[in-house]
Amino acid sequence: MTEVKSPEVSAPPAVVPDELTEQPGRWGRLRPFLPLVALVVALILPYSTLHLPGIFEGALNSPGTLQLLAVCLVFGGLAAGYDLLFGRTGMLSFGHALYFAAGVYGTDILITRAGLPLWQAAPLAIVGGTILAGLLGAVALRTVGIAFAMVTLAFAQVGAILVARDFGGLTGGEEGLPLDVAGLPDGLVGVTNTVNLYWLALAYLVVVVFVVHRVSGSPTGRVLAGLRDDERRIGVLGLDPYRFKLVAFTLAGGLAAAGGAVYCLIVGGASPHITSSELTLSLLVMVVLGGPGTRWGPVLGGILYMYLDHRLVSFGTSDAVNALPAFLSRPLSQPLFVLGTVFILAVYFFPGGLASLAPRLALLRDSLRPGSRQRG
Repeated sequence: MTEVKSPEVSAPPAVVPDELTEQPGRWGRLRPFLPLVALVVALILPYSTLHLPGIFEGALNSPGTLQLLAVCLVFGGLAAGYDLLFGRTGMLSFGHALYFAAGVYGTDILITRAGLPLWQAAPLAIVGGTILAGLLGAVALRTVGIAFAMVTLAFAQVGAILVARDFGGLTGGEEGLPLDVAGLPDGLVGVTNTVNLYWLALAYLVVVVFVVHRVSGSPTGRVLAGLRDDERRIGVLGLDPYRFKLVAFTLAGGLAAAGGAVYCLIVGGASPHITSSELTLSLLVMVVLGGPGTRWGPVLGGILYMYLDHRLVSFGTSDAVNALPAFLSRPLSQPLFVLGTVFILAVYFFPGGLASLAPRLALLRDSLRPGSRQRG
């Protein structure tokens, strides 16, 4: 009996539901250009005389506002560099402030004590901070987990003690070390040149973001992401996890030292509070607030945190807060209380940080459409 074979018919391609397909709407087309738009706005901001009451004390181009924005930009870059450790490699370091302080104090000491010009002092401080990160990282990375965090904290505490006790008569002790402006270019001295410091801070942020994104998109960045997810799998593939973690640790330390050099110029000196572990904890809060491991989350978290840290001082002493009952005015007058409350609310409602805000709003918008209700 002859077997009759039915003709083979290829299966139709799988159809993805509309609700699972990303629609290239207007927002999807404009989103890649948002960083460029933000950069253009940041570039033209010093030329604006716009005054925003309640947000800034003066006009956008006033020296006080530009200095505040410069500090925010520096810490945005500092948070992005720290995210290279925490968010992209999975290493929790409690001593990252040490390398930032190395950049600040190194630049200040070389200019004020050694009499070097800025173009020599800043590169030497950055190189010194990078070497320090490499040396201490080579020791700390012999441990993992909580032990690694504690070792980095111990190194940072040693640095804080040396600064506070005025080691070698170089740091100025608890009073700090004012920067000698004689070793600076004329364009970076004086209130009228605050705009140039703003440009410098913006350039630092751009360089850090460029470096972090280039590393994250490279083969080394994919290995770092693998280390964050499963370090044993990287070892099975024949790669050395220790070497790649040391590269990330050293690079993050070098970026922090560069931020320290810029910060020293903005504030006009060095103070011992930048060596405390509280600064590293603040960096951790910035990264978590913005969204660890995301493209722009740590930058936004660093900028927002530093802005609130400075502006909440004025908010706590304002007439509106003083007019409230005592049980409200007392906690609201404490910037750390308000910052902590904002952080708790942000983590509770947006676990992925500020970077998850846009997708969540888009999901909420789609769920409120009449068509989505009919499909449900």
